[in-house]
Amino acid sequence: MVKLIDVKILKIFVSEAVRHKGAPLYDVIVNEARRRGMAGASVSRGVMGFGASNLLHTAKILRLAEDLPVIVEIVDTPSRIADFLPVVDALVEEGSIVVQDGQAIFHLPMRIRDVMTEQVVTVGTQTPLDEVVELLLRREVKAVPVMEAGRLVGIITGGDLLARARMPLRLDMHGHVPTDLRHKHSHCIEFEGLRARDIMSAPVTTLNITTTVTDALKMMAARNIKRLPVTSEDGTLMGIVSRTDVLAAIGRTSAVAAHLDVLPAGMHACARDVLYTNVPTAAPDAPLAGVLEQLVASALRRVVIVDADKTILGIIHDWDLLQCFVRQNSPTLVARLLGILTQRETEPAALEGIAEEVMSREVLTVGPDAPLSEVIQILMDKKVKRLVVADQKGHLLGMVDRDVILKALARQISPAQ
Repeated sequence: MVKLIDVKILKIFVSEAVRHKGAPLYDVIVNEARRRGMAGASVSRGVMGFGASNLLHTAKILRLAEDLPVIVEIVDTPSRIADFLPVVDALVEEGSIVVQDGQAIFHLPMRIRDVMTEQVVTVGTQTPLDEVVELLLRREVKAVPVMEAGRLVGIITGGDLLARARMPLRLDMHGHVPTDLRHKHSHCIEFEGLRARDIMSAPVTTLNITTTVTDALKMMAARNIKRLPVTSEDGTLMGIVSRTDVLAAIGRTSAVAAHLDVLPAGMHACARDVLYTNVPTAAPDAPLAGVLEQLVASALRRVVIVDADKTILGIIHDWDLLQCFVRQNSPTLVARLLGILTQRETEPAALEGIAEEVMSREVLTVGPDAPLSEVIQILMDKKVKRLVVADQKGHLLGMVDRDVILKALARQISPAQ
């Protein structure tokens, strides 16, 4: 079934002779539309017409010197036309602007402009690192572009803070840390005197605003990048896009466009094709000290609690352990645990208790035959990074996560991890 979508048709009627800063106005409008990643624009040159001045313009053989009427037409989604309309209005001093409703079938791939975050928080190269961290935590974002003289020169991510600034705790853990300990574990003595330029990743990899979502996910998968700034043709920062944005866009599109060639080839895979089988597990009576060692050693940062038959009983995240000791009102133990989770301390923790006392009994699972579109939708709806894969009897088969799914969609991995 053909799917029509609602669109707006923007028509700009101007004279061929009208200039803006020395360039033909129609040329300026088309280039501005291209810079902003609009779906497309076309220019038509009329053979005869007149406007508000009542002056007749014609292409008749005896009047070739006269400037002719020009129509610039742009078709795009209503929201994008609404955003572009004030730009056009500011450019057109003599002419007419018409906006019409319409419906269209776009035989176009999904582009980054449609999924990126446009309102981007940025810092300067001289911004103190303490302020950068405060900004990231306050805005609850995981990366911030670094600007100098209005140009993008770098980016700071959570990984940069951990690797280059030795930040004590990764960004997504701060919400689980007690308020009185939060500043201590988001800042450290190494921050003193550091500025954004000292730890930023540069030169920064960027995406052009017209890049397709499929090409973006291939780049992210190949380079193991989670977030990328989006720029226009002239290098102007237009937005930022994350791995989550890309997966969410693919998940939404798969619900209505599974029959179209706009989805990545790997979309036809299912959970069993991309699962990790090397998942840390423990018995319900396992000592917490051992569970903690497994958590720190695994990139999954989760331990699945199972019985002797591998039936899933619960799951322990690193923040489950943290919250357990926060509730016990033991600041010393919490601080020690944070040191171990960040691998600043290597000595085993003297943790008391067993896995069953800490584990979460609500485990998000999917079946092995769940299509990737369904897996992605659950990940986005529940705002989680990983899902446990279980058979119909609740036996553990493995785990899927966003990174592996991204690589599968980009065909960067083969089945059976």
